[in-house]
Amino acid sequence: MNTMKWLLRREFWENKGGFVWAPLVAAAIMVLLVGGVVGYGIVSGKMGLDDVTIQIEGEVVHSSSVAKVVTLESREQMASVAANNYIAVGAPIFFVLPIVGFFYCLAALYDDRRDRSILFWKSLPISDADTVLSKLLTVLVVAPLITIGVATAAALAILFFAGIATSSHGVNLFGAVLTNINFYLAPFYVVAMLPVYILWALPTAGWLLLVSSWAKSKVFLWAVGVPLFAAVLLKWLDYLLGMTGGVTINADWLINNVLETILLGLIPGTWFMNAGPELPLPSRNGVDMMTMLGYSWSTLGKPALWAGVVAGVAMILGAIRLRRWRDEG
Repeated sequence: MNTMKWLLRREFWENKGGFVWAPLVAAAIMVLLVGGVVGYGIVSGKMGLDDVTIQIEGEVVHSSSVAKVVTLESREQMASVAANNYIAVGAPIFFVLPIVGFFYCLAALYDDRRDRSILFWKSLPISDADTVLSKLLTVLVVAPLITIGVATAAALAILFFAGIATSSHGVNLFGAVLTNINFYLAPFYVVAMLPVYILWALPTAGWLLLVSSWAKSKVFLWAVGVPLFAAVLLKWLDYLLGMTGGVTINADWLINNVLETILLGLIPGTWFMNAGPELPLPSRNGVDMMTMLGYSWSTLGKPALWAGVVAGVAMILGAIRLRRWRDEG
């Protein structure tokens, strides 16, 4: 257990720039932009109480003050939407995660062989399984938790600026938002989706680590080029079989269910992409996070998920075995 703890610390300190500073920079840019716009609007007087046009339940209303046209019910609805969905404001930060994770996995085992530091690590009483699993835990657990923390902090800061903006119009939402239980539960809903994310991301992480442990050079081309070439080949074979009147191999299904799985799994929320009509729709109070959480866990009943998990585990085992002997520079 202590070995794994130190291996995780090693991965964190060696890759802190990608896992910590990248989301922090994205969050800082978002917060500064929103804060700057709100601050400029208040200081310049362009966010005051004069000549306001808003839309309430489909009806456009003109007034000299938002507070005069926003009813108590509308105020409560606005606060409910903010409390339920403020965490979604941090969505751009979550898209930093798959980019950082993708290139981290590609370099995770390849860089040790390229600079020959693998010889040093193999001289220590650390198994290849522990090394590979530490990298897997880093990209699937540690990095997402850091991103969730940064995204939550950024979303809270932006929500604060939004509250200041509405207050400058005479509509104070702070009390209603702070007394809404979902305001406090929102980050925990996201954390509760982490096990689902780990399972959906496992095939991609397994594929990238497998390539990282095997490729002698041009790791990115092998990791991306092979699936893309396979997609083109499948479409070509499908076309030829269709021309001859034979049974096609259903290339589109293979591309959507296999190739996309091993390339796009690190993107948070991939299980929502092909949800169809069962995806929960937003209500007048926004998107219900509990419903989204329930749907996320319901995807564990999909055979495609577990097929991907089995494939991911197989590729992780392959990466461990390859690391035992592939130590060339």
